[in-house]
Amino acid sequence: MTRSLFCLFAIALSTPAIAADWPCLLGPTRDGQSTEVGLNWEWPKEGPPITWKMEIGSGLAGVSVAGGSVFVFHRVEKDDVLQAVDAATGKELWKFSYPSKFIDDYRVGDGPRCTPLVSKGTVFAYAADGQLHAVDAKSGKLLWAKNLSKEYEPPQGYFGVGAGPAIIAGNLLVKVGAKGASIVAFDPATGKEVWKIADDAASYSAITEATLDDKTYAVAFTRAGLLVLDAKSGEVRYTKAWRSRLDASVNAATPIVRKDEVFLTASYGTGATLLKLKGNEPDEIWANDKSMSSQFNTPVRVGDHLYGIDGRQEGKSARLRCVEWATGKVMWSKEKFGCAHVIAVDGGLLAVSEDGELTRFDASPKAFVEKAKATVVDGVVRAAPALADGRLFLRNESKLICVKLK
Repeated sequence: MTRSLFCLFAIALSTPAIAADWPCLLGPTRDGQSTEVGLNWEWPKEGPPITWKMEIGSGLAGVSVAGGSVFVFHRVEKDDVLQAVDAATGKELWKFSYPSKFIDDYRVGDGPRCTPLVSKGTVFAYAADGQLHAVDAKSGKLLWAKNLSKEYEPPQGYFGVGAGPAIIAGNLLVKVGAKGASIVAFDPATGKEVWKIADDAASYSAITEATLDDKTYAVAFTRAGLLVLDAKSGEVRYTKAWRSRLDASVNAATPIVRKDEVFLTASYGTGATLLKLKGNEPDEIWANDKSMSSQFNTPVRVGDHLYGIDGRQEGKSARLRCVEWATGKVMWSKEKFGCAHVIAVDGGLLAVSEDGELTRFDASPKAFVEKAKATVVDGVVRAAPALADGRLFLRNESKLICVKLK
């Protein structure tokens, strides 16, 4: 099995993604890997310079970056707003808005949760209330819109819709979470339904991609567990139950695919597992709740090891950890690190913590070796960062900042 680019300029047409773009959650290959090199890791005490900042509305959606534009999805008063700004200056390019119907019952915030997806000149924005919009990336003109909550009537999740769409094998795949429509494929150009499949409720984990026997598959971590299906037809090939018995729990980390293996991780007493996709059902290579049980952050793989967060955010008790891919063996732990997003970049790793702290450290299974550390923004940083063209984009509850790393 091999991974392939599927977020921007690489869907079905084999056009290579632009290295400077970060067109969806977790980057071009949706696994937290950046191809950028030559970044500045020699920071002064106050940290790397901030090029620009802007006030934004509420939400947990990370930003996407494509073609020199940053796409911000947030809520301002009663409207969801999809906004494009210049990546170099923060100057607004266009703004598209519509009334939001989402009401937050759990004090997480009423803004969007899903990072926009940019593909072939279109921005796809999936809102917390189930509204899906396709907008022209250059002009902000609406191309088409669908209210998936109204059309498919899925049960509402605890925190609203939180898993962004993906384009795989030419189809726009969306986690809807309704009976008979766990995942729905749409034509990206028109919004017309192509197929729908399964009964699993939606999770907060993004869909990723795999190739098995020369066929392209979508790999989803639903509320029930693993779901692997043919991205063209929707035919299900593999399933694997993997979730907590606690109803209020979530599956939020994106699956990590390596050749014919898939890594899943969740918290709430669920734990992690490495599965081999072969034959009629997945083979369990290892599984436990002691290696890397991630509440919502997706780990990254560098070589034969995983680097990510084990534990939950409460009391900053979560730890940064290195785990051996093949066995689940814990190589080292950095206790009380707190929840953080991790990016593999420029021969090392960059962690962005909930409290706005950047930590540069070695991608080494031998020990945690810190190279640089700085707090660059106050407040709570839960949205996933974006790294494009030497710029790191971070958002907290009220502002978006651009950090210069090159």
